[in-house]
Amino acid sequence: ALNPLGWAIGLDGVILLGLWWLVSVATPWNIFSPKMAEAGFLALIGMQLLGLLLFAIVNGYLLMTRGQTVGKMLLGMRIVRRDGSAASPGRIIGLRYAVGWLLSALPVVGMVYALIDCLLIFRADRRCVHDLIADTIVVKA
Repeated sequence: ALNPLGWAIGLDGVILLGLWWLVSVATPWNIFSPKMAEAGFLALIGMQLLGLLLFAIVNGYLLMTRGQTVGKMLLGMRIVRRDGSAASPGRIIGLRYAVGWLLSALPVVGMVYALIDCLLIFRADRRCVHDLIADTIVVKA
Protein backbone atom coordinates (compact mmCIF):
# COMPACT_ATOMS: atom_id res chain seq x y z
CA ALA A 1 0.00 0.00 0.00
CA LEU A 2 1.14 3.50 -0.77
CA ASN A 3 2.11 5.47 2.32
CA PRO A 4 0.34 8.77 3.11
CA LEU A 5 3.33 10.79 1.89
CA GLY A 6 3.02 9.08 -1.49
CA TRP A 7 -0.66 10.04 -1.62
CA ALA A 8 0.22 13.66 -0.76
CA ILE A 9 2.83 13.79 -3.52
CA GLY A 10 0.31 12.25 -5.92
CA LEU A 11 -2.35 14.82 -5.00
CA ASP A 12 0.12 17.65 -5.54
CA GLY A 13 1.03 16.16 -8.92
CA VAL A 14 -2.60 15.83 -10.03
CA ILE A 15 -3.31 19.44 -9.04
CA LEU A 16 -0.28 20.73 -10.98
CA LEU A 17 -1.05 18.49 -13.95
CA GLY A 18 -4.55 19.96 -14.06
CA LEU A 19 -3.14 23.48 -14.03
CA TRP A 20 -0.69 22.56 -16.82
CA TRP A 21 -3.63 21.23 -18.82
CA LEU A 22 -5.48 24.54 -18.35
CA VAL A 23 -2.36 26.44 -19.44
CA SER A 24 -1.99 24.17 -22.47
CA VAL A 25 -5.53 24.81 -23.71
CA ALA A 26 -5.52 28.54 -22.93
CA THR A 27 -2.06 29.48 -24.24
CA PRO A 28 0.49 28.32 -26.83
CA TRP A 29 2.52 26.77 -23.96
CA ASN A 30 1.53 23.12 -24.31
CA ILE A 31 3.80 20.70 -22.50
CA PHE A 32 1.68 17.82 -23.81
CA SER A 33 2.50 18.57 -27.44
CA PRO A 34 5.08 16.41 -29.24
CA LYS A 35 6.48 19.70 -30.57
CA MET A 36 7.84 20.44 -27.08
CA ALA A 37 10.60 17.93 -27.79
CA GLU A 38 11.73 20.25 -30.57
CA ALA A 39 11.41 23.46 -28.55
CA GLY A 40 14.49 25.61 -28.23
CA PHE A 41 16.46 26.11 -25.06
CA LEU A 42 14.73 29.40 -24.18
CA ALA A 43 11.30 27.82 -24.58
CA LEU A 44 12.31 25.01 -22.24
CA ILE A 45 13.60 27.52 -19.68
CA GLY A 46 10.32 29.39 -20.01
CA MET A 47 8.41 26.19 -19.34
CA GLN A 48 10.54 25.53 -16.24
CA LEU A 49 9.80 29.03 -14.97
CA LEU A 50 6.10 28.65 -15.70
CA GLY A 51 6.09 25.37 -13.79
CA LEU A 52 7.78 27.09 -10.87
CA LEU A 53 5.17 29.86 -10.99
CA LEU A 54 2.30 27.35 -11.01
CA PHE A 55 3.86 25.49 -8.07
CA ALA A 56 4.26 28.78 -6.17
CA ILE A 57 0.68 29.85 -6.88
CA VAL A 58 -0.72 26.58 -5.57
CA ASN A 59 1.66 25.89 -2.68
CA GLY A 60 3.64 29.05 -1.91
CA TYR A 61 1.49 30.49 0.86
CA LEU A 62 1.07 27.15 2.62
CA LEU A 63 4.78 26.36 2.39
CA MET A 64 5.78 29.79 3.69
CA THR A 65 3.32 29.84 6.59
CA ARG A 66 2.70 26.19 7.53
CA GLY A 67 5.36 24.04 5.88
CA GLN A 68 2.75 22.29 3.76
CA THR A 69 1.78 21.72 0.16
CA VAL A 70 -1.92 21.29 -0.65
CA GLY A 71 -1.49 17.49 -0.68
CA LYS A 72 0.31 17.49 2.68
CA MET A 73 -2.34 19.78 4.17
CA LEU A 74 -5.20 17.56 2.96
CA LEU A 75 -3.52 14.47 4.41
CA GLY A 76 -2.40 16.07 7.68
CA MET A 77 1.36 16.38 7.14
CA ARG A 78 3.91 19.15 7.23
CA ILE A 79 7.59 19.79 6.66
CA VAL A 80 9.68 20.50 9.76
CA ARG A 81 13.34 20.49 10.75
CA ARG A 82 14.73 17.12 11.69
CA ASP A 83 14.59 18.12 15.38
CA GLY A 84 10.84 18.85 15.04
CA SER A 85 11.13 22.65 15.03
CA ALA A 86 9.49 24.75 12.33
CA ALA A 87 11.42 24.95 9.07
CA SER A 88 11.93 28.50 7.83
CA PRO A 89 10.52 29.52 4.45
CA GLY A 90 14.09 30.01 3.18
CA ARG A 91 15.02 26.48 4.19
CA ILE A 92 11.90 24.98 2.60
CA ILE A 93 11.84 27.05 -0.59
CA GLY A 94 15.58 27.68 -1.01
CA LEU A 95 17.16 24.44 0.12
CA ARG A 96 14.41 21.84 -0.14
CA TYR A 97 12.89 22.90 -3.47
CA ALA A 98 15.12 25.37 -5.37
CA VAL A 99 18.34 23.33 -5.12
CA GLY A 100 16.52 20.28 -6.48
CA TRP A 101 14.93 22.24 -9.32
CA LEU A 102 18.27 23.70 -10.33
CA LEU A 103 19.98 20.32 -10.25
CA SER A 104 17.09 18.67 -12.11
CA ALA A 105 17.39 21.23 -14.90
CA LEU A 106 20.94 20.12 -15.71
CA PRO A 107 21.32 17.58 -18.51
CA VAL A 108 22.22 14.08 -17.27
CA VAL A 109 23.02 15.34 -13.74
CA GLY A 110 19.38 16.27 -13.34
CA MET A 111 18.12 12.81 -14.24
CA VAL A 112 20.59 11.15 -11.87
CA TYR A 113 19.68 13.56 -9.06
CA ALA A 114 15.93 13.06 -9.59
CA LEU A 115 16.28 9.27 -9.60
CA ILE A 116 18.40 9.17 -6.43
CA ASP A 117 16.13 11.71 -4.74
CA CYS A 118 13.04 9.59 -5.45
CA LEU A 119 14.63 6.29 -4.48
CA LEU A 120 15.80 7.49 -1.06
CA ILE A 121 12.16 7.60 0.09
CA PHE A 122 12.48 3.83 0.57
CA ARG A 123 15.07 4.25 3.34
CA ALA A 124 13.97 3.61 6.92
CA ASP A 125 13.86 7.34 7.77
CA ARG A 126 12.05 8.20 4.47
CA ARG A 127 14.31 11.23 3.93
CA CYS A 128 15.16 12.03 0.32
CA VAL A 129 18.14 14.03 -0.94
CA HIS A 130 16.14 17.27 -0.71
CA ASP A 131 15.43 16.49 2.96
CA LEU A 132 19.11 15.80 3.61
CA ILE A 133 20.10 19.09 1.94
CA ALA A 134 17.54 21.11 3.91
CA ASP A 135 17.72 19.11 7.16
CA THR A 136 13.96 18.52 7.00
CA ILE A 137 11.51 15.68 7.47
CA VAL A 138 7.79 15.27 6.80
CA VAL A 139 5.70 14.59 9.92
CA LYS A 140 2.03 14.34 10.87
CA ALA A 141 0.66 17.85 11.37
